[in-house]
Amino acid sequence: MKPEVGENAVQKFDSDAASSLVRDLRKIYASGKTRDYGWRVSQLRMMEKLVTEREKEILEALRQDLNKPEIESFVHEISLTKSSCQTMLKELKHWMKPEKAKTPLTVYPASAEIVSEPLGVVLIISTWNYPILLSLDPVIGAIAAGNTVVLKPSEVSPATSSFLARILPKYVDSSAIRVVEGSGAETSLLLDQRWDKIIYTGSARIGQIVLSAAAKHLTPVVLELGGKSPTVVDPNTNLEVTVKRIISGKWGCNNGQTCVSPDYIITTKSFAPKLIEEFKHRLETFYGKDPLDSKDLSRVVNSKHYNRLTGLLDEDKVSDKIVHGGQRDESRLQISPTIFLDVPQDSLIMKEEIFGPLLPIITVDDIEESFDLINSRPKPLAAYLFTKDKKLEQRFIGTISAGGMLINDTALHLTLHSLPFGGVGESGMGNYHGKFSFDAFSHKKAVLHRGFAADASARYPPFTPKKKAVLKALLSGDFFGLIFALLGWPRT
Repeated sequence: MKPEVGENAVQKFDSDAASSLVRDLRKIYASGKTRDYGWRVSQLRMMEKLVTEREKEILEALRQDLNKPEIESFVHEISLTKSSCQTMLKELKHWMKPEKAKTPLTVYPASAEIVSEPLGVVLIISTWNYPILLSLDPVIGAIAAGNTVVLKPSEVSPATSSFLARILPKYVDSSAIRVVEGSGAETSLLLDQRWDKIIYTGSARIGQIVLSAAAKHLTPVVLELGGKSPTVVDPNTNLEVTVKRIISGKWGCNNGQTCVSPDYIITTKSFAPKLIEEFKHRLETFYGKDPLDSKDLSRVVNSKHYNRLTGLLDEDKVSDKIVHGGQRDESRLQISPTIFLDVPQDSLIMKEEIFGPLLPIITVDDIEESFDLINSRPKPLAAYLFTKDKKLEQRFIGTISAGGMLINDTALHLTLHSLPFGGVGESGMGNYHGKFSFDAFSHKKAVLHRGFAADASARYPPFTPKKKAVLKALLSGDFFGLIFALLGWPRT
C-alpha cells in the first residue's frame, strides 16, 4: 500500500517525507489562515458536503471492509459525522469568543478573559471499526479549533483508508489537512515527529506506544482505548426492553466490534435463566434461525481477529459454557451471536476485551456484588445498568468509575454532542465530541488586561510598615483593615 499525502502520492514515505510533511503544515499554521473563522467554516461545510455527496462510496467502502449493513453504516457513521459538522457550524462562533473571567480587587483596575487558541499541528491516528466516523469526527474538531491536521487511517480497513486518502483532498484544503496511508511503519515515522496534539483510537498496547512517543516531545494526547465494558442487569427491570437494548448495543453495533460494546453481563443466579431465554428469543427474532446468513450483522474484520475470537470461543475453560450460538464460518469470517454462562474469571474471555459477537453472563447472589466485581478490574470505557430501582441506580453512579455510563440502554451516550466521550484509567485519557472536541484541540490562554492608572505604591519597595499592612489587608480580603492601613490608623 502506497501512502498518500494530500493530493500528491508519496512513493516512499520515509523519515525525510514525514519531517517535510510536518514542516509544511507548520508553515501553513504560522501563516494564520487556519485561525480564520471563515476558513474553519468553509472546511466544515465541505466535510458535511463530502459525507452527503459520497454516501454511496462510503457505504461501499464499509461493505468491503466489514460487510457492514447499509442502515448501520448510515446511522453510526454517515449520520453522526454529518451531525458533528452541523453542531460545529452552529456553535463555532460562540465557542471562539473569549470567555470573560472575574478579577479581584488586588488587580484593580483590570479585566480578564480566557482565549481559545488552536494548538498548532495535530496528528489523528484512527481505527478500523468505525473508519469514517472515528477518522472524520476528530478531524472536524481539529479544524473547528483552527489547527492543521494529519489523518492516519487504519490499514485494517483498507477500502475506507483508500477512500479517505483519495477523496478528502478533493473537498478540503489539502495544504492544511493531509492524509497519510500505510501501516505500522508509517505510523512510527509519524510518531517520531513533534506534534502539538495527538489523538489515538485503538488498543491499550498501541496506546502505550503512542504515549511513549508523545512523551519525548511533551506532546499532549487523547487516548480512546476501550476495555471490558460491564452491563449489570437487575432482576427489577423490564426484561424485554433490556434484552433488545443490549442486543442493539452488542450485535447491532458492528457485531460487537465496538469500543463501548457490552463486554459481559452480571446478573443474579435466580434471574439468569429468564434472561438467557429472552436473549434466545430476541436473537432469533432479529437475526433468524441461522444468523450466519443474516444481512443485518457485520462480519469479523479479518482473519487475524477471527482467529483471536475463535481462540476465546474454543478455550477449554469456556467451550462447555456456551448456552446459545457458537456457529462460525471461516470462509465468510462470520461468528454467530454467542452467549456463555458463568465462565471462569481467569479465562481469556474475561481477561481480554472481546471486541466481537461473544457475550459472557456472570452470576452473583446479590446484584450489588457486581460493584465489587467491576471495581476489581481496570476502569472500563463504558458501564451499563438496567434497573427500575432508583436507589440502586444512584449507588451504581456513585460507586463505579468508567469513561461514560448509561442507565437502561447501551452505547447511545456517545451520540450526544453535549456529553464528553473518552476513557479513564486504562480505558483512555482525555475526551472529545461537540464542544469537548473544540476544547481538546484548543489551548485555553489566560489574558489579563490592565491600565496604567491606580498604580499602587504598596507593591514596590521599600516595604514600610504601612505598605506591609496595606498588602496584608489587601491579600487577605480584609476591606476594613485596608481602609485602616491606607489611613495609617492602628487596628485595635
